[in-house]
Amino acid sequence: MDTETKGAEVVAPAAPATGATPEAPRGRGRGRGNERGGGRGRERAPRERSEFEQVTVDVRRVARVMAGGRRFSFSVTVVIGDRKGRVGVGIGKGADTALAIDKAVRDAKRKLITVPLTKSRSIKHEVSSMYASSVLTIIPSPGRGLVAGSAMRTVLEYAGVTDVIGKILSRTKNKLTIARATVEALKKLRTRAKAA
Repeated sequence: MDTETKGAEVVAPAAPATGATPEAPRGRGRGRGNERGGGRGRERAPRERSEFEQVTVDVRRVARVMAGGRRFSFSVTVVIGDRKGRVGVGIGKGADTALAIDKAVRDAKRKLITVPLTKSRSIKHEVSSMYASSVLTIIPSPGRGLVAGSAMRTVLEYAGVTDVIGKILSRTKNKLTIARATVEALKKLRTRAKAA
């Protein structure tokens, strides 16, 4: 009989049906986390929105052969613009894509240009340019909308240019050189004040 009693004492009592006992340690742990300032209680300051919109045009993975094997990095081409006449093309390289994009955006901001637009958000006259192996031309075309392809369309769109026809005359498909050739063409636009 004594043995049975001892065995009964060893067995832990079942938890109450309300569930108050198991919840207590978890609640206490949460409280401590909040007192320290960690966890969900902390609020981040709202991130200020940039005046420029950005788009990644091209991402390339580049390999370097080192003594221990290959080392990979990323090369990113980014176009930024406010759709009101300002646009820039930048390139950034980094160990991961997020770092490369940050560098590319900073580079694009340094290379911003202002495009003289007409009242209908078109351009005054036809312009052509060549950058590396890319040759292209931009022709004003009232009422047609934006007719262009590849990275050229992206640059014109983010610059806020409409009612133009863009033609890539070379066979290259390199988006970086096409984007830079488009910027070079837009730099050649002249207003009446400049012509005088």
